[in-house]
Amino acid sequence: MRVYHERLTVPLSWWLVGLATIVILATEVVPGWPLPVEVIIYVVLVGGVVAMLLNWGRLSVDVGGGELRAGYAQLPLTAIGEVTALDEAQTRSLRGPRADPAAYLMIRPYLRQSVYVEVASPAHRAPAAEAALPRRRPAWLTRRNDPKTKISTLAAEAPYWLVCTRHPAELAAAINGARPTARTNGVTMG
Repeated sequence: MRVYHERLTVPLSWWLVGLATIVILATEVVPGWPLPVEVIIYVVLVGGVVAMLLNWGRLSVDVGGGELRAGYAQLPLTAIGEVTALDEAQTRSLRGPRADPAAYLMIRPYLRQSVYVEVASPAHRAPAAEAALPRRRPAWLTRRNDPKTKISTLAAEAPYWLVCTRHPAELAAAINGARPTARTNGVTMG
């Protein structure tokens, strides 16, 4: 069951500014060309901006099924420690000067708030056990070379996740509410 879902779409203002900018750029490039070439230039440049903005807005954040999904990365809710909703200043700080190079950052330039998710389980921070196994098949036939698998493995090894969102308080509450109660050495976690 999905507890929280948010698609990180690009805001309308970015579409308007991007398309206006590319139309102005195309207008600077096309003088002197025959009409069919001008049309091709406009179509290619506008199509490039549309493709870029659609690509930026395709990721989503989901909480449910016992895991947090941020983009292609997945983290079991049992492996999560502290969860904190961050404001713009805190997010800016963790994006830049205070960022840990090993952290998993799912950020978008148009989202200014985020949620800090600590990866508390040492088992999820350890390198994958399968990486130590000898290869019996060519590397291109294994799932280890799948970009989505690599992202999930690297994200699970991170000390924390910084997930940008439009609704940080709601996302933090959804993560905390969906975490199952796990027992570790007799202490209730979650």
